[in-house]
Amino acid sequence: MSTHDDINVEEIENLDFEKYEDKYSESGLWDKIRKNIAKIGVKVIYQALLLYYVAQSPNCPSKIKAGIIGALGYLISPIDLIPDIMPGIGYADDAAAIATAVALAQIYITDEIKAQAKAKIADLLGEDVLANLDD
Repeated sequence: MSTHDDINVEEIENLDFEKYEDKYSESGLWDKIRKNIAKIGVKVIYQALLLYYVAQSPNCPSKIKAGIIGALGYLISPIDLIPDIMPGIGYADDAAAIATAVALAQIYITDEIKAQAKAKIADLLGEDVLANLDD
């Protein structure tokens, strides 16, 4: 069993993200991001935005899109493997879920999608934050 910061990575990787699809809404995603930027972190928000824009792409297969919507629903849901209200670790499982979905969707993340996500980050947090993002 591999763990990272007390998070069972295998448990995250084996989660059925599709069961969180009903937690997803576009307004819920924006609300979660705006209210929790500091707690979630810029990198996770950037990755969530990559997923958001991939899901909108006509090139994204429905199976991948379902996984993306589920992972974003997981991020939005306050009740998951580690409740979001847990100080310091509440979003660690969400970060792992988003990273897993990014890995699954990687081949659909184009330069255009990266630019869209970065533009939204700049809009939310300012241009200076972009220097800290890795592609």
